[in-house]
Amino acid sequence: GSCHNQNLEIIIDREVVHDLAYIHHPLVKIATMTSVPQGTKLTITLPDDFHHHFRDGPATANVLAHITKQFGRAIAMPNLKPPVTTADAALKYRDHLISNLPEKLPDGSFEPLMTLYLTDNTTDEEIRKAHATGFVKACKYYPAGATTNSDAGVTDVKKTYPALRAMAELGMILCIHSEVSTPGIDIFDREPVFIEEIIKPLVEDMPSLKIVMEHISTKEAVEYVKSAPDNVKASITCHHLLYNRNSLLVGGIKPHFYCLPILKRETHREALLGAATSGSNKFFLGTDSAPHPVENKETSCGCAGIYTAHAALELYAEAFESVGALDKLEGFCSFYGADHYGLPRNTGRTITLEKKEWTVPDKYEFGKSVLVPLRAGDVVQWSIVE
Repeated sequence: GSCHNQNLEIIIDREVVHDLAYIHHPLVKIATMTSVPQGTKLTITLPDDFHHHFRDGPATANVLAHITKQFGRAIAMPNLKPPVTTADAALKYRDHLISNLPEKLPDGSFEPLMTLYLTDNTTDEEIRKAHATGFVKACKYYPAGATTNSDAGVTDVKKTYPALRAMAELGMILCIHSEVSTPGIDIFDREPVFIEEIIKPLVEDMPSLKIVMEHISTKEAVEYVKSAPDNVKASITCHHLLYNRNSLLVGGIKPHFYCLPILKRETHREALLGAATSGSNKFFLGTDSAPHPVENKETSCGCAGIYTAHAALELYAEAFESVGALDKLEGFCSFYGADHYGLPRNTGRTITLEKKEWTVPDKYEFGKSVLVPLRAGDVVQWSIVE
């Protein structure tokens, strides 16, 4: 029951992991039978991140310093204060992101992809204006109150239908936080309920609207996306591939594992990992890396979000290696998301990973504060070759 580390290392054979649920702790290492040798290198087409939180203000530069080392493009989430609800606000936010790119980054080597924050009052005219900029690629549907800075989100999906019809006509993507925020619905059930109450009727009503169910976290979502029409696809985070709710709750509450959608049972993690590594173009990379200053996480009412921008690609490699599917990593990370968004793949641009462990710092600068990243003080098994 203690959270204190001891000078001890425990090796667990993978065959017993299912019974114990997935354990990750600095003292516990999973002995996989699918591991590749140290020093193994893997070169893939430069990936894109189709769900990223850059935040605003001076902290944006700290985030960009990490993500630009791994990705060629990234969808910028619009849940700022105030939210990015208009084309003009999206352009202003884009200028902020561009102006905070690392100085040594070659021109054109990283592109933020902008989104609008969908509300009950978003008009089809605003959608057309945003699309005409050439920079706004999607709209984000947050159910009101479902996650960080979502208070201005959608209260009734039918109120968004004029905007959604314009998006379908223009080929814009609808990114959905696929959880209900209805009081009384168990937090572990919010995604399956959303599928039944919102997604299925929406897909039937809008058969030509391109949809991304973002950061799916349940086997129900995996099964639905597999069976859904081709206009419905899903992104999956590295933390939902690597961890289950034991990491959040066993041995003490770990605030830096608290995210929304919340981590679920091991059976759900296994379903997500199976989907991600299947080679299906229905599933692709979206980190949902969500930074918060440490004082907003380590508190009596902590914010939801896990920061993975520092090591996202390496963590995805760990997940894919764990089931012997490194040959499927490139499609998931570099092809399927771009294809769904109607973007050209990053052809001719590559990144190389090496099976070489490194230790994550305990903290990173985040504006005037610091943040605690995933695996703080612990080892990541893969590295990016500079």
